[in-house]
Amino acid sequence: MSAWRVERPGPIATRPLRRVTLPIPEPADDEVLIRVRACAVCRTDLHLAEGDLPPHRPGTVPGHEVVGTVERLGAGVSDPVVGDRVGVAWLRRTCGTCRYCRRGAENLCPGSRYTGWDADGGYAEFCVAPAAYVYRLPDGYADDEVAPLLCAGIIGYRALRRCELPPGGRLGVYGFGGSGHLAAQVAIAEGATVHVVTRSRAARELALSLGAASASADGPPPEPLDAAILFAPVGTLVPPALAALDRGGTLAIAGIHLTDIPPLHYAEHLFQERRLCSVTANTREDGRQFLDLARRHRLRVSVTGYPLAEADTALADLAAERFRGAAVLHSTTA
Repeated sequence: MSAWRVERPGPIATRPLRRVTLPIPEPADDEVLIRVRACAVCRTDLHLAEGDLPPHRPGTVPGHEVVGTVERLGAGVSDPVVGDRVGVAWLRRTCGTCRYCRRGAENLCPGSRYTGWDADGGYAEFCVAPAAYVYRLPDGYADDEVAPLLCAGIIGYRALRRCELPPGGRLGVYGFGGSGHLAAQVAIAEGATVHVVTRSRAARELALSLGAASASADGPPPEPLDAAILFAPVGTLVPPALAALDRGGTLAIAGIHLTDIPPLHYAEHLFQERRLCSVTANTREDGRQFLDLARRHRLRVSVTGYPLAEADTALADLAAERFRGAAVLHSTTA
């Protein structure tokens, strides 16, 4: 099969991805073999390729927003079945026995493993995944539309819950890529007023078309915020986002990687019970809840398609912000 590997992490201009031919993987007893139909391109893939995330293994195939068809079952798998359309997301395995798993916080499991980081992902024509960690996908979405829901959508949903936006509240969204444009739609559907801050003109236009009350390149939103989510991996945005919060507001940082945060001033950024929290991966329950919401509320998913053969170009375009929404790779074997 054709696939892309991170051969030598480095700046995207050095083309750290290399296209290779690999054997089609064999599913373990608890896994399924999936023929990849689409795989969205995530900023986490870029962090892995550039070395912001230390590689967990050499030559990993990235990609963790995978849509495909079950091709073969491991010996111990009865569900899903061959032919089912399924999704593979970032969280790949957890131990199931630690105190975090037992209390429903499997995203914090010290033994957790991740698709496209600890095991090969979806920048390939086939991949394997544990059957207990694949998702049933909502009808009514094409493959390229549903692929970004599997990370951008799920992590945006978790960030939205972590920022504790009150009913009818005012939400700030900093950065408006794959996650931002989906989380904003969920918030608007639930009655929130959304203000977007993004340097991309195309993203600002998209935000307004999706129902955002305002979209600016910089500066504070036009009113105090009850909650905010930082999707851009830019630590210098943390102080102004905190300063924009009303009393008791929460800023959730959604990325797995963030540049350094400048010093905070207590009175300006944290006093009056403003809160700052991070978002770490997601639980499978987050994924199920979000995909059920996507069934009930048709989301507009902005995508730019690339053939699998141009995965390195898609990643470079993501780094340069040459598209709005999400990039999605299409396999020629689908």
